[in-house]
Amino acid sequence: MSEAAAPSRRVRGGGGAVRRAERTAVSIETAHYIERNIPNFEILSEEALEIIEANAETVLAEIGVNFVNNPGALELWRAAGAEIEGERVRIPRGLARKLCATAPARITQHARNPERTVEIGGRTLVLAPVYGPPFVHDMEGGRRYATMEDFRNFVRLGYMSKWLHHSGGTVCEPTDVPVNKRHLDMLHAHMTLSDKPFMGSVTEPSRAQDSVEMCKVLFGADFVQQNTVMTSLINVNSPMTFDDTMMGSLEVYARNNQACILSPFIVGGAMAPVSVAGTLTQVLAEVLAGIAYSQLVRPGAPMIFGAFVTSIDMNSGAPTFGTPEAAHITYGAGQLARRLGLPYRSAGAFTGSKLPDAQAAYETANSLNMGLLAGVNFMLHACGWLEGGLVSSYEKFVMDADQLGTLHHLARGIDVDSDAQAMGAIREVGPGGHYLGCAHTQANFKTAFWRTDLFDYKPFETWFEEGARDTMALAHARVKKQLADYQQPPLDPAIAEALSAYVARRKSEMPDAFA
Repeated sequence: MSEAAAPSRRVRGGGGAVRRAERTAVSIETAHYIERNIPNFEILSEEALEIIEANAETVLAEIGVNFVNNPGALELWRAAGAEIEGERVRIPRGLARKLCATAPARITQHARNPERTVEIGGRTLVLAPVYGPPFVHDMEGGRRYATMEDFRNFVRLGYMSKWLHHSGGTVCEPTDVPVNKRHLDMLHAHMTLSDKPFMGSVTEPSRAQDSVEMCKVLFGADFVQQNTVMTSLINVNSPMTFDDTMMGSLEVYARNNQACILSPFIVGGAMAPVSVAGTLTQVLAEVLAGIAYSQLVRPGAPMIFGAFVTSIDMNSGAPTFGTPEAAHITYGAGQLARRLGLPYRSAGAFTGSKLPDAQAAYETANSLNMGLLAGVNFMLHACGWLEGGLVSSYEKFVMDADQLGTLHHLARGIDVDSDAQAMGAIREVGPGGHYLGCAHTQANFKTAFWRTDLFDYKPFETWFEEGARDTMALAHARVKKQLADYQQPPLDPAIAEALSAYVARRKSEMPDAFA
């Protein structure tokens, strides 16, 4: 943690200057990734789990999945014992599950700052920001196409956010940079503007390879081959289709020992059945097939069981978020992931709202809390998501990032050691007293309660005199402050120069393409 030194002179009020210095100091502290001390919420019975698992095996064996434009994948499956008909792959019962058994149950993703290395799996929860929107929104500029400077700003905000463990990937899609070159600038931003772990590119296999090569510059070639330094998102083209672009990127990462999230993209009623059990059956079938394939490429390749889940509004066709059906699927998929012994990715700060308003807050709170209780290990989209994933919102980014602190404190559970029992305090105060001045309160008040860095709890009169600002206005001010306070983490000048040289060379080797 970086803090300004507190003034040494004494002031009236017993340390008021020290407290003011603490409140105004620039903080680049990152909380340790969450390790749950609370139970997971398990919604499916043993019988229900067995039915879903048996049905998923039936889907793979009798219906099959498509591997599109990927003859190499078909040959690997054929050699493993699958039945191949055109691009359709039918996987014998038990084969996919057997192959998945070689994927590790826990993944260490190294950051260039070792203090920010994360563990994904078991009882952990790693929080990463929004991924993929082509638009951004803020109070001053409104809704607009994202630029590379927006991308850099979100990386800076992520670095400055205490409760966010991961820098993420495509925090917004910088539309002012050619499609075939923007991945180089995005990776360069993650590598130089933050020292938290990050994600690689998946939009084309050669871009995945660029991600690996840039990591070799940053971490060293031997270190990359022996350790996981990237996590990347591989979406299934649901229902039950694996395209050559995503699978090609998966192949690059698997061969290089880098982690991938294998994530069905589920919109209930459009890309999966309307029923929870039917959707879970399809999710499990797709995950089994995709992770099994990664193990055919390289046994032991680090993989994460993913489930992006939303339902559809049957009137408008728009996706909906924070719904009970999505919660049921997220809880159930967590149970299925744990039975496979795989890390689990799901949930996020989801909302369909166009602004960071009450709808956004309700839907986001529902989604974040269900992710904590579902046993999620890697939560992508944990802050900044707006308008069904079309928009990265500056204000919502800091609003969500502030609320992620509640997940940390909920996950700690309840201490029952001698200090937490507070018997001395209860004796000291006795009937009719108060605890404000007792020794236990004085010893613990700084850490006893989670404190927001954003919300306003001032009296009405003070709030009104300060401009009667709502939460969006407070968040806008915080965005400006965090960007103004941002301090770039140090990086070896030789590595920084080599990264810039790699980006410049690769850009010079191809003409611009915007499609």
